[in-house]
Amino acid sequence: MFDFLTEHHLAAIAGLGGGVLLGLAARLGRFCTLGAIEDILYGGSTLRMRMWIFAIGVAVLGSFSLVGLGLLDASESYYLSIRWMPVASILGGLMFGYGMALSGNCGYGAIARLGGGDLRSFVIVLVMGVSTYVVLSGPLAPVRNYFFEQQLITTDVPPGLAHHGAALTGLPVHSIGMAVGLVIMVGALAGRELRDDKKAIFWSLVVGLAIISGWGFTTQVNTVGFEALPVVSHSFSAPLGETILWTMTGSLRPLSFAVGSIAGVWTGAFIGSLIKGHFRWEACEDPRELRRQILGAGIMGAGAVIALGCTVGQGLSAFSLLAVSAPVTFLSIFAGAAFGLRQLIEGFRPAE
Repeated sequence: MFDFLTEHHLAAIAGLGGGVLLGLAARLGRFCTLGAIEDILYGGSTLRMRMWIFAIGVAVLGSFSLVGLGLLDASESYYLSIRWMPVASILGGLMFGYGMALSGNCGYGAIARLGGGDLRSFVIVLVMGVSTYVVLSGPLAPVRNYFFEQQLITTDVPPGLAHHGAALTGLPVHSIGMAVGLVIMVGALAGRELRDDKKAIFWSLVVGLAIISGWGFTTQVNTVGFEALPVVSHSFSAPLGETILWTMTGSLRPLSFAVGSIAGVWTGAFIGSLIKGHFRWEACEDPRELRRQILGAGIMGAGAVIALGCTVGQGLSAFSLLAVSAPVTFLSIFAGAAFGLRQLIEGFRPAE
């Protein structure tokens, strides 16, 4: 197979497949983080947040099942090999959530909206992609490194909840992880709102499987290939910048899981919008709205780099491995988004 397809091609294909599933879930299943937060705070509905939690449970159960089968070494992942910085998770999460509220979408949601013809999201994608690399390896990288230098862990126990639990109890890591995944799934189904909506359960399951597929396929490529590639799953912050760079310098840069993932979400969202009959070209007619979206996208990109992930990177992929950073970052994103939404919807005038 490697005579025709390199490890990079196979990784990109894996990203493409999972990305298509995520794109379809966004357009056909209305799977959206900001939408879930808006529904809770202003819509009186917990359905989409329960969808997100159920998807986390599925991803945790599936990922640790792979660990138990010897098909995934979770400690090789980025989230469990870098030391956890609590301040970075909180600050980056708050920044990302606030920027998401200003932009009206996260990176994943913006790509999905772009697949439906929304050119406003094209601006968000570009600005966020550039912003991540400005902070990751561009002019602001020295500032980030000064305050939040990313270092490999120096302890025997990775910064994961299941790994710490295994160290304390002596139980297998995968058993603890699978048990936690089941508990999360049951918790999400505790409310009838999700139990009664079979379509919502289906698309939540699809999202969870997309995250699992990323870990499983990249592990296999890394195992059977001749060139060591990172073991990753889906995220939509730094991969946006990576995709922009590959688009401009593809003859000099190899394909990657990230590029395939971005292309897959756009493709899945495009197909989903055609199925629903929702595809239409849209543009921004209000300069103030565009200014707000550009500012929000810039803040999102910077926040994602500081927090080491976005709503999908930390909220699903890192969560699927029960990284300590995941729940802290996710709650911080929620708080930042709530603050931003309040600013946009209610303002800061005192109640009369």
